[in-house]
Amino acid sequence: MRDLQQPGRSPVYASNAMVSTSHPLSTSAALDVLKKGGNAVDAALAAVSVQCVVEPASTSVGGDCFCLYSPAGSKQPIAINGSGRAPKKLSADWLLKNGYDAIPHQSPHSVTLPTAVDAWVRLNKDYGSKPLGDLLEYAIGYAADGYPVGQRVAFDFENTLELIKGDQDLSDLFLINGKTLPSGFRHKQPNLAKTLREIAKKGREGFFSGWVADDILKKLNGLGGLHEKEDFDAAIADYVTPISTDFRGHKIWQCPPNGQGVIALLLLNMMSEIDCFGSDPLTLERIHYEIEAGRLAYRDRSVCLADPEFSQVPVEHLLSKAYAKELVSQIKEDKALSELPPSSLPRHSSTVYITVIDQQRNACSLINTVYNSFGSGLLAPDSGVLLHNRGKGFVLEEGHPNRLEPGKRPLHTIIPSIVTKDDDVVMSYGVMGGEYQAFGHMQFLTRYFDYNLDIQMAQDLPRFFPDPFSDEVDLETSIPESIQQKLNAMGHKTKRAKIPIGGSQAIALNRTTDILTAGSDPRKDGMAAGF
Repeated sequence: MRDLQQPGRSPVYASNAMVSTSHPLSTSAALDVLKKGGNAVDAALAAVSVQCVVEPASTSVGGDCFCLYSPAGSKQPIAINGSGRAPKKLSADWLLKNGYDAIPHQSPHSVTLPTAVDAWVRLNKDYGSKPLGDLLEYAIGYAADGYPVGQRVAFDFENTLELIKGDQDLSDLFLINGKTLPSGFRHKQPNLAKTLREIAKKGREGFFSGWVADDILKKLNGLGGLHEKEDFDAAIADYVTPISTDFRGHKIWQCPPNGQGVIALLLLNMMSEIDCFGSDPLTLERIHYEIEAGRLAYRDRSVCLADPEFSQVPVEHLLSKAYAKELVSQIKEDKALSELPPSSLPRHSSTVYITVIDQQRNACSLINTVYNSFGSGLLAPDSGVLLHNRGKGFVLEEGHPNRLEPGKRPLHTIIPSIVTKDDDVVMSYGVMGGEYQAFGHMQFLTRYFDYNLDIQMAQDLPRFFPDPFSDEVDLETSIPESIQQKLNAMGHKTKRAKIPIGGSQAIALNRTTDILTAGSDPRKDGMAAGF
């Protein structure tokens, strides 16, 4: 239990149903759906559509989506991959021949086909209990009538000022007199409201055909993009077989590659081989071992993680306990490893995560993303659709498994998760923060299971993360200076994080008492709520 005389959040308890998201308005919409008899999928779809309006730097109808859904009584979750593919006419060779040595961020070439809406429609049709149009009414209202800009949302806007300035359509919507929108400002997105109404009325066709698709294509093609109507027709979310590992008597479920869930599971397997070094997860020894485990696991991610339709990803080998033990044996107890193969993958960062467990004990773990803050920084003006930049997950390097190819999905960072015990769901959780997500899954679960922190405290605790693209380790400002100095003396190159590391939401279900307990990351504006 936390010290009630100190600032902090207590876990939220409820007996009927629970939702946790990174924005209060999203949580409120989902809770309303649940109170009206909707199930976990219904609530999650209402929540994510609201977040596409009220957290526009983090997610969009022009983004991607992954989801794990566990119907009550099922023995394993259902997984859906709603990540987009590269346009059929775009390839690494084409970019190289046209003078590019990397995929430009604020360009149409960073935009793979946004597939989130197809995932929403499929989940609604196959597992929802309410019409999609009813679920989108909350988001339509906030887009048409306005929503108040939250503190973390305003922070993200300000940090992305230069990107916003790079696109006139984006600037027209999100800047006033050349400045970003402040917290408390009432912001409207009327064109996005029209798009949401079109999706509500026509489902998939409301986004991938007609005037909405035409507007997106006009924007991309006008900037030199190679996207075509046929690419939109082929933007289909796929049901996939989830992967898992055993950790502390529980089964941890993830979506398979092209997402990095396999790396989260590898890290958990490594933690099974590493001492807790006492009851405090922030000891020098424990931090050192987690950093080194992360560096080794992300080294493997950069070498082999890609679209399994194009490259053979060694999932079985990565999940083997023997391989985890082999990696842990390479860690030196008193100093940092001096050399690791450099990563060739680019950076990514912005996402929203939603978790819901309903009255029937269906569990939905859903994550939606635009990649970097404000994605590609490109807005289709008439539809109000912000386009992600998931194509930045590709590389142009010859022979690399994640090389850009026509119709290929890039390496994806977003990874929803579900935890079961004896085939019953006991937790639905997720972590935001781009690269950090796999490492963050490990940090959250080990703090919860190994150090017996409650579901809120396991999210509150200070974070650190070894940057997979450099030798540096980001430390949140609340990690003591004395620990930073000792890590440096061991050979770690530490620096203070410029922004909070990641975000998270989680709901646990006690199968004995049937009580739900939830937490929501204080690094975001969100909250958990139930009834």
